[in-house]
Amino acid sequence: MVNSAEIAGKVLYQDERHSVIWLGTDEKENEGVVQTNQYLVVDGGKAALIDPGGVHLFARVVSAISRHVELDKIEMVTFSHQDPDVSSGIALWMGVTKARVYISSLWMRFLPHFGIVDLSRITPIEGSGRSLPLNLRFVPAHFLHSPGNWCVYDPISKIIFTGDIGAAVFPNGGQYVMVDDFEAHKKLIDGFHKRVMASNKAVQAWLRSIAGLDIDMIAPQHGAIFPREAAVKFLAWLKTLECGVDRIDEINRSGA
Repeated sequence: MVNSAEIAGKVLYQDERHSVIWLGTDEKENEGVVQTNQYLVVDGGKAALIDPGGVHLFARVVSAISRHVELDKIEMVTFSHQDPDVSSGIALWMGVTKARVYISSLWMRFLPHFGIVDLSRITPIEGSGRSLPLNLRFVPAHFLHSPGNWCVYDPISKIIFTGDIGAAVFPNGGQYVMVDDFEAHKKLIDGFHKRVMASNKAVQAWLRSIAGLDIDMIAPQHGAIFPREAAVKFLAWLKTLECGVDRIDEINRSGA
């Protein structure tokens, strides 16, 4: 269960210059909707907001950010993919910050449907990946689950923000912040990954992309955060997972 202190957020990493914050939750906002995580990276007084979430979360996330940094210090907002639980608040964030927004080039034409007419502050992420301000970098994660999907890696904190990779589906009132027992946690990630991730071939491509990274923590957009020991177990589990089109006959039979 999430305790009252954690509802306000949790510092995942901090040194004299650099910090990473999970921006908390409100269990009432998760009733009947997909639970999401938002993250703030602050480096030398400048900030990046990662997967800021949908419209209905905006006021709560603004309040959480204000405990750590002023909104005008947010220089970049990144979106791992196009889903509304990730990006439907994009127009609001562009309204209250001067941030440059990064999203896959595949989804540029979708942005007017979220109310974005002026694309001058949007930077499309191309297929080869790129480095970012604040020492961050993009890592491709295509087809996990979106065909234009990106992770963000922070080499200072050694945290990788993985979007839907590692996502868990909590029962009502069952949310927790950190994965302490991976074996118990598996039941909350198994069905989601088997149904939503495109294929094990896509998994293998992503594992090759992160093979050279020193990862202390996996921070997904849904569910709980994996500290190093749980992250190692999760990656080993994911490596052999049959998912998506690997299971297409089973999925078609079940109708799920």
